[in-house]
Amino acid sequence: MFYAGLALNGLAIGCVAALAAVGLLATYRVTGVFNIAFGAIAVFCAYVMWQCVRVWGMPVGVAAVLVLGVVAPGIGLLLERVVYRPLRGSGASGLLVATLGVLVLHLGLIFLLWGGRSYVDAPAILPAGDVRLPGSLRLPYSTIVELCVVALIAGALTFLLTGTRVGLLVRAVVDDRDLAAASVPADRLAAGGWAFGSFLAGLASVLWAPIYHLDPYSLTLTVLETMGVAVLARLTSLPVAVGAALAVGIGQTELTALHPAARWQGLVDAFHTNLFVLVLFAALMVLPRLGIRDSGSVGAGLHRSGARRTSKPDLVQRLPLGTFSLVLGLPLFFDPADLRAALAVPALAVIFVSLVVATGYAGQISLGQAGYAGLGALFMAKLAAGGVPWLAALVLGPLLVAPIGWLTGYPTIRRQGLYLALTTFATAAVVARFVFAQPVFVGGLTVSRPPGFTDDHWFYVLELGGLGLALLLVRALHTGPLGRALVALRDSEPAAVSAGIDVRRLKVFVFACAAGLAGLGGALTASAAEAFNPTDFDPVQGLVWFAAVAVWGVDSAVGAVVGAAALVAVDVGTVVGVSGLLIGVGAVLLGWFPGGISAVVRRGGDWLVASQDSDREAGPARRLSPAGRELAARLRERGAG
Repeated sequence: MFYAGLALNGLAIGCVAALAAVGLLATYRVTGVFNIAFGAIAVFCAYVMWQCVRVWGMPVGVAAVLVLGVVAPGIGLLLERVVYRPLRGSGASGLLVATLGVLVLHLGLIFLLWGGRSYVDAPAILPAGDVRLPGSLRLPYSTIVELCVVALIAGALTFLLTGTRVGLLVRAVVDDRDLAAASVPADRLAAGGWAFGSFLAGLASVLWAPIYHLDPYSLTLTVLETMGVAVLARLTSLPVAVGAALAVGIGQTELTALHPAARWQGLVDAFHTNLFVLVLFAALMVLPRLGIRDSGSVGAGLHRSGARRTSKPDLVQRLPLGTFSLVLGLPLFFDPADLRAALAVPALAVIFVSLVVATGYAGQISLGQAGYAGLGALFMAKLAAGGVPWLAALVLGPLLVAPIGWLTGYPTIRRQGLYLALTTFATAAVVARFVFAQPVFVGGLTVSRPPGFTDDHWFYVLELGGLGLALLLVRALHTGPLGRALVALRDSEPAAVSAGIDVRRLKVFVFACAAGLAGLGGALTASAAEAFNPTDFDPVQGLVWFAAVAVWGVDSAVGAVVGAAALVAVDVGTVVGVSGLLIGVGAVLLGWFPGGISAVVRRGGDWLVASQDSDREAGPARRLSPAGRELAARLRERGAG
């Protein structure tokens, strides 16, 4: 049944979602970059607005002008000039990792400046009051203003891009920037697109913060979920995006009128609060393709940017086992407080290794590992609570996640690049909203360690055993015929098909293995903390993990382990937010240092070995006199003849 009063309330939510979708589409239409960092930029602007009004005492109007007129566009201009312009020739791989780096960078700034605290007193910039309508209905002034703003921006932008010379120039720049650069101010157009997109991000967050409250991860995810209406518009049609946003906003409020039986009420409430993420997931599952220009394999692009393209053993296989074990075993000699913090390292390393399997070895990008990790922890806790011995639950929990990875891996058969990245992120968001956030699944859940491993020292030894098993699986996947098949899939899917490789089965198999490994890492994470914390497996946290693995080297298992240790060490040894800043800066700099830190170290080691070999060969000749060197050269020529 349709309720007009609820529909009017839903217009407010739909308008803000429409502004966010228009910002995403505007940036994409003008620059050709799908800005995954949109949500973090928006939340950062909302925090600046709160700081100006609640801390510095600025009038709301003055603060709004400062944030929306200076800060938000300034962020866009700065990012275009410093980050995206130097990477414009790097393709989908560099741009995707750069946007993730910008997202992590902004989240790091939020945690560093505001401690990541949530605030319920976000200032509202729109007027209070309402207008009386027939039938005792009331339409708030704020909704009227939002509708006018959405209609004005969407209409003006549609006319600009489709009916003017500016739109023609924009299409020329996006289609072939180098060809159009001779006669078109390409850099100015791109800068304008980024500034306008960031302005809309700031506007959407400032309007949404009083409704959903300020929270780094939650509000970022809320804004990112509006990607669903942009996907429904196939990243091309602004009117469709606006109409879809308004329809979803109205539908979300209309669901509050449903009051089914008590056992179904929780499910209806979940649909009511998470309708946007459902739209995102459903749109990605149903639509066969999007209007994405560069839809190639992002994972392959990461390797073409400098990583190895062979199935030779990874550095972790060439590293002496004793040395590697000694380094990982050092925390056993730490004091209790430091050892407690170090318990997070092996568990996080297993999750990072799962990303190496999916993206590093098979070229299938996955932004949904947080969902698999959380499911592993949940299954393990449920099995242990049901009477299954803890060690058996630790094994069975991740094994139950593997079939879920196998099922969710089927969409990867038809998807590549950015489309695949959005699909895996939507999967993690659905799991977080409909499983981890539901009391029926996680309410009253207890997590404990098994007898014999309650002591931190022994539990750390158990974690090292789990990490060792994960690394053995990685070695099995990266050597022999299977390793060569994965390299072929990663480098060129059409070439792999031509070589007779069953690409469909291989993709699904890889996702199942990666999901199982992530589930093991999640189970160890929950056991180490002796609690199931849904925030540990937030989808936005999964984006941070992917950026961290990319920085250390997406094809290096040892890089994943070292990256996990470094991330935990920075979090423990500094204030909250520093690790996010470092990861964000590192991800942004990948365009200058392709392949990540492990690739840089590898190239440095290769250069050192080559220089030593050259010196060794030239050593005897250097000890000869000039006449001796000439005689040696003649003898070599005579021997060659």
